[in-house]
Amino acid sequence: METSQPILSVVVPMYDEEDVLPIFFARMRPLLDGLGVSYEVLVVDDGSRDATAALLTEATRQWRQLRLVRLLRNSGHQAALSAGFRRARGEYLVTIDADLQDPPEVIADLLSAARDKDVDVVYGVRSDRSSDTWAKRTTARMYYRLMCRLVGKDIPFDAGDFRLVSRRVVDAVNALPEDGRVFRLVIPWLGFPSAEVSYVRAERAAGVTKYNVSKMLRLAFDSVTAFSAAPLRLATWLGLLGGLLSVVFVIGALVTKLTGQSIPGWTSTVLAVAVIGAIQLLCLGLLGEYVARLFQSSQKRPQFLVGYDSLEDPGHHSYAEVTEPRDPEHR
Repeated sequence: METSQPILSVVVPMYDEEDVLPIFFARMRPLLDGLGVSYEVLVVDDGSRDATAALLTEATRQWRQLRLVRLLRNSGHQAALSAGFRRARGEYLVTIDADLQDPPEVIADLLSAARDKDVDVVYGVRSDRSSDTWAKRTTARMYYRLMCRLVGKDIPFDAGDFRLVSRRVVDAVNALPEDGRVFRLVIPWLGFPSAEVSYVRAERAAGVTKYNVSKMLRLAFDSVTAFSAAPLRLATWLGLLGGLLSVVFVIGALVTKLTGQSIPGWTSTVLAVAVIGAIQLLCLGLLGEYVARLFQSSQKRPQFLVGYDSLEDPGHHSYAEVTEPRDPEHR
């Protein structure tokens, strides 16, 4: 592994990706060798349970630009990206997933756009997601529309975690004290000059996705609670609505009683209790999300712990890493 600073760092978070690794190596290495710039491929093994780490360790002996960083435990996709941001050395940094749904060939276009347009961020924007399921496309559209309304119009629509950033952006992100950051929201929020490169999203090259529905929902909750107080305001409005409904029920009950039309029964009582109870539980759940973030922040637990970095002495283990709380999203 070269110790001099490369021009390009390609950060790839991986978790149980042994099936896709042969295809990943076959496509990524000749592509990067042909760019004509010095580079490193920084693979962050997020506590894989299969042969991913062993295959990567063997590959580092044959591919000198390949660098393996292993986390001591599974910490989540965003935490793995944070580890890559902390350890990458390149003037430019590209983040890409190992499943090859985001074509590595687009990296050359990202680098060219950054240099030609003199921008600090280049987003890979999916122009065609026909390879994804209907449910995945629908939930993705809902997510980006919600983020645009809550966070702002600067959020690029249909841009995931496939992007290029300059060293200025890397340093700015690493300096943030934020807990459990969501990169697809944090980077646009910084406001650096940006551009976009469109591409067609492909099918997964091999293996199965590790990003199930529960993890996508967790990402959505983290995105909303990290960047907006709108749910708290929603809880306030729902509380007011519940109060108004209570007044209506009381007035209706009094009118019925005074006119002598009251009929013994439980329907109205059950209806009132159900409506008010549902609103109260929803408000408590929204408040609980914010309290949980405050609790995790107060614990000051590291977001991730690095157990091995192939750039360093193979016998060296670094356990003192960032001082951010653990990423609430687990894979």
